[in-house]
Amino acid sequence: MTATPAAQPKTIVITGATGGVGRGIAIACGEVGWEVWIAARRKTEGERVAGEVDAAGGRGRFVVCDAGNREAVDAALDEILRLSGGIDGIVHNATSGHSPNPCPLADISLDTLRDHVAVGLRGAYLLARKGHAPLLARRGSFLVLTSEAGFEGKARLAPYAGVKGAMRGFVRALAREWGPDGIRVNALAPLAASPAMDAAIENDPALAERVLGRNPLGRLGDATLDIGGAARFLLSDDARYITAHTLMVDGGACPAT
Repeated sequence: MTATPAAQPKTIVITGATGGVGRGIAIACGEVGWEVWIAARRKTEGERVAGEVDAAGGRGRFVVCDAGNREAVDAALDEILRLSGGIDGIVHNATSGHSPNPCPLADISLDTLRDHVAVGLRGAYLLARKGHAPLLARRGSFLVLTSEAGFEGKARLAPYAGVKGAMRGFVRALAREWGPDGIRVNALAPLAASPAMDAAIENDPALAERVLGRNPLGRLGDATLDIGGAARFLLSDDARYITAHTLMVDGGACPAT
């Protein structure tokens, strides 16, 4: 029997991967030898994560990118295409800096709402718009990080939950539009230990009990081992027949699943 040839290393772009879940996905992709571009605003942190990708066995690279800015997204992807020659997967992980701050709706400013929309939903649109051609060339994969908040809603997190729900709708629509092109589009809803989660618990100490109290596994996920592995699967050829899907990686915590 002839052995199956090893899959070619992929080139993956991850927005906002300077820490937390994005960093975990980057390292997990590096563990299988992929080239991983950290597309983020913070150069020092981004280059550090790129080094961690190298240490994991991949090739880590950094490019400056503000996911909510059209010119920045276009310039970042042009630079990646120039240096790497193609893109196999794009992961939109970047989120608003206001995300870990629970707040009653009456106290939420319009600027805060705009930032959630700009980074989350507009960012997904900008990456998809610019990324379609390179993903088409390699029949690649587009992955959007959403949240259980997009399924069930979250009190005091209305802008975050609203945008995450909208991103799920965007994923399903794009999957149907791009399916004939051979491009898969999915979402992943994680529950993981991260700086954002730590900040949310600090602002709302009862959150930890609410989250873990309904979690059958009784723990937060590990950003690399639990979340990163699942994201890598959706980006890989093993998931070649999966599209328009939101994978919950939350230890069974969300009652909507």
